[in-house]
Amino acid sequence: MAEKTLFRRGPLLRLRLGLLLLTSLGLMIVDHQREQLENVRGALSLVVYPLQYVVNLPQEIVRGVRKTLVTQTSLIAENRRLRRQNLMLKTRSQRFAALEAENMRLRELLESSLEVSERVLVADVIALELVSPSRTAVLDKGSQQGVYQGQPIIDGDGIMGQIIHVNPISSTALLITDISHALPVQINRSGVRAIASGSGSADGLELAHVPLNADVKRGDLIVSSGLDGRFPAGYPVGVVTVISVDPGEPFAKVMAVASAKVEQAREVLLLWPDRRQSPDHPSSRESIAFQ
Repeated sequence: MAEKTLFRRGPLLRLRLGLLLLTSLGLMIVDHQREQLENVRGALSLVVYPLQYVVNLPQEIVRGVRKTLVTQTSLIAENRRLRRQNLMLKTRSQRFAALEAENMRLRELLESSLEVSERVLVADVIALELVSPSRTAVLDKGSQQGVYQGQPIIDGDGIMGQIIHVNPISSTALLITDISHALPVQINRSGVRAIASGSGSADGLELAHVPLNADVKRGDLIVSSGLDGRFPAGYPVGVVTVISVDPGEPFAKVMAVASAKVEQAREVLLLWPDRRQSPDHPSSRESIAFQ
């Protein structure tokens, strides 16, 4: 068998290696002193650049994907924070219309009601039951966060309802549009008092016990009266849409649309209107929702 000579060592191999080293050293010296190889280097860089780009491409892709994921996560967190901040700000501004219209009669209330309350809690709506006439919402806060039965909830536009069932990590709220829900209200413009009951529709309310000669007009703002000791006074409840007067009936039929976005809210505020911190407070077991 013929002897392989590819890696055979000998004088010729050493001579070639020495010549290559001398040639490389000479080229380096010439280039350093006279910059004679600048054009050659430029041409070689054009040839090598695509290869460098292909080699670095996976790393750039990974870096870009990582940056995109970090940016998306930050944007989601920022969006969530801004939504909750907007909810808080909208809630704090709800009472201004009522306070402005009431003037002197609500001036004492002004100082104590510019803020929602000393304690509020943002809760996410995780489920809605909207099978007519039932209207309920499941929230992601429960007794572990101090939620109690009968606790009022609001969104950025008005009162939404009250808590009827409390679990350790979740709770169920009865919405104001449910036919079994009612709360005492008054017409913000005239002070006429009534009971706002749910109609079982998406955003409909009905005012009960409104006298035939009561000063009520279409477009009147309806606010909570606070007479039940549960819902704080001055929060928007709805707007009068229909007034029907039948002389044969003892009361007028007044229909309204709820101020709160009852079926669209993604986040709500749980209120502690009497600054109660514990769900074991005696009045927490009372409820104005009649079955």
